[in-house]
Amino acid sequence: MVARNEGNLIFLTLYIIGVTYTFTKMIESIDDKIKFIFEKQVVDEQLKDKDLQNDIGISFRLSPSYFIDELKELSVSIENKSQNLALYVDWDNCSLVVEYNKQSRRVIRKSPDVTRDLGVPQSPSLIAPSKTLSAAVTAEDVFKLDELTKTYQVNTPLINISALGKSPVKAQRLLFQDFMDGKKELKFSLQLVLRISELRVGLAPGENKPPMCIIDCPFTIKKLPWYYAMPWNRKR
Repeated sequence: MVARNEGNLIFLTLYIIGVTYTFTKMIESIDDKIKFIFEKQVVDEQLKDKDLQNDIGISFRLSPSYFIDELKELSVSIENKSQNLALYVDWDNCSLVVEYNKQSRRVIRKSPDVTRDLGVPQSPSLIAPSKTLSAAVTAEDVFKLDELTKTYQVNTPLINISALGKSPVKAQRLLFQDFMDGKKELKFSLQLVLRISELRVGLAPGENKPPMCIIDCPFTIKKLPWYYAMPWNRKR
């Protein structure tokens, strides 16, 4: 009787170990998911400080979650809420700043013709009163020339998180591990350069509003728990 009980206990122990091992391997095989968070309140505060909260609105379209290195561009909408201001987006002076390496990257507004020559200056976009501009933007350094088609194609993610884990810089490798463990977050920002002109007759451009303003649009990247990659959470 005692021998049988000991045998059952050994079998149960081995069974638990086997199930735990299988479950652990299953979790490790699940693709990691991350979340991009646009810090809208920070942008709204900047607009308020410049007395532009009733004239300009800025938003971004983001999915609830992404796979690592999936996001390759940002979809931004800039609204001219005023009735008498001409709003210009100066793309050539906009930049993307990544906090962990302090790198400032040139912003490219994606369009069909830009893929042939990245060196061409980008024309500012005019947003008329009560209108909204929607655009896809990315960083210049994510493009690579396709030798066959002689066009530039997006080749790397906007924020290359995987590259952190392979970095020769130890601090970046440690940051990657802490991020994957959910201990730290990654941050970057899109710095929009906007130019403003008055449309009312008799007023000099920028008399009542700043002729130019830089709006810093910060983002936070979070590592999501493993269960976000399960099928029932794919739209979460």
